[in-house]
Amino acid sequence: MIEEKIFIEELLNPKTQNKAFQTLLQHYQKPLYHHIRSIVLNHDDADDVLQNTFVKIFRYLKSFKGDSKLFSWMYRIATNEAISFLNQKAKKHNSTSEAIQAKIIDNLEADVYFDGNEIQIKLQKAIVLLPEKQQLVFKMKYFEELKYEEISNILGTSVGGLKASYHHAVKKIEEYMNAN
Repeated sequence: MIEEKIFIEELLNPKTQNKAFQTLLQHYQKPLYHHIRSIVLNHDDADDVLQNTFVKIFRYLKSFKGDSKLFSWMYRIATNEAISFLNQKAKKHNSTSEAIQAKIIDNLEADVYFDGNEIQIKLQKAIVLLPEKQQLVFKMKYFEELKYEEISNILGTSVGGLKASYHHAVKKIEEYMNAN
């Protein structure tokens, strides 16, 4: 992809905006989908959240200051959208986001878009028991293989705090996997 500053200028220029946004979609649709899916777990929900994410990206692009990389800014929007989605779904069902996630995990085996085995389902059950921040850090580091610096930019947390969260998450997951 071309240099980020030039690309952002193309995204903001009405003459080049549509083509640049198509390029943005081509490069980031899959990674953002997988990131969102790791949070909301359900394919259809992930598609809805992804669509909302790109609408927000397009709407707020003018306010992007360039303090972080475009990638980090978009991931932050996707993360916030996914968390908001889970919270709204929980509120609608008079439940908690953790309970909603647990219910989704119980239905993962029937999900045609989930190709995991028993161990992966067990791992998802362990992850859903973690506090929200530990879930996010673990998923970004373990599944998406993001660097701590990238996660720090996305979540607005210190690298040291992220390392501690990841370490605690791994310990809790190991305990769950060994106990069940």
